[in-house]
Amino acid sequence: MEHPTRGDPARGHGASADGVGLWWKTLARGKRTAAVNLSTPEGQRIIRELCADADVLVENFRPGTLERWGLSPDDLRAINPRLVVARMTGFGQHGPMSRQPGFGTLAEAMSGFAASTGEPDGPPVLPPLAMADGIAGLAMAYAIMVALRARDETGHGQVIDMAIIEPIVSILGPQMTAYKMLGTIPPRTGNRSSSNAPRNTYRTRDGRWVAVSTSAQAIAERVMHLVGRPDLAGQPWFQHGRGRVEHVEELDSAVATWIAERDAGEVIDAFEQAQAAIALVYDVSDIAQDPQYAALETFVELDDEELGATTVQNVLFRLSDTPGEVRWLGPPLGKHTDDVLAELSYSPERIAELRESGVVA
Repeated sequence: MEHPTRGDPARGHGASADGVGLWWKTLARGKRTAAVNLSTPEGQRIIRELCADADVLVENFRPGTLERWGLSPDDLRAINPRLVVARMTGFGQHGPMSRQPGFGTLAEAMSGFAASTGEPDGPPVLPPLAMADGIAGLAMAYAIMVALRARDETGHGQVIDMAIIEPIVSILGPQMTAYKMLGTIPPRTGNRSSSNAPRNTYRTRDGRWVAVSTSAQAIAERVMHLVGRPDLAGQPWFQHGRGRVEHVEELDSAVATWIAERDAGEVIDAFEQAQAAIALVYDVSDIAQDPQYAALETFVELDDEELGATTVQNVLFRLSDTPGEVRWLGPPLGKHTDDVLAELSYSPERIAELRESGVVA
């Protein structure tokens, strides 16, 4: 549901082609869009009618907005007790910040992510993408599935209250546990890890960058043998991640020196033969020609009515029995308004009246 004149703000985000937002094409793939002014009584009536037999309503207005329009969860579930109402806001439905505007950037800042990201002597670093929003979206999808499963048992829907600041905290590991127990605050470590070493990006002789991870002890040992430093792997402190972190300068130097003397292809081949974990640092042009992404069919090309042949992300996972598919890309504003209203038994004449009065587009 989009505003009839403003549309979804994501339509104007990022790059565009021929004036058409590419972020929207990706974000809204597979979705129908109806343009309805929810601040009008007629628009609110349309929402009530849609919710009468809906499974889930997802909304991300500031707390109190739906209530002001007479569309509170209680109002809607009085119409349809099986309805799940998923409420996504910056800071949740209660608390001192609940009514403030909130975006993923604020969550990345408030979660501790930015404070622990970047070089030790540099500023906190924010991601160049909507990371907290994306994490929250995946978390909300999971919460909705849990609520629907509970409905199978109880016969009743429920309200989901999710704050964007919370899911990103959950993936940052035991930072709060360590702070409460030990008083420690995670420092900025650049590309290094506070849990194991060596772990970094390294530049090859031909100017490519590779990422190396040694989260498993056996792989750490293989890497040091590969780069000609089995003596380091034999040290008592090397036998656990904490010890390796304490000697990170020595380990990083050995790996970086070995890699810098070889081209990327040689480095990758040697690591693969040693069964050690490595990957080229890709940009999007590398992703476009990577055989692993091609094998997984991570991207799909569709014929879009506005842009023609357009490539977007495919379904995020592969289900053996019900795989699903991306059927269309983000549609033009109001593309499905008539279809949605017709399903609610609105006549063409009534739809035309609502469009003329600005209730729909």
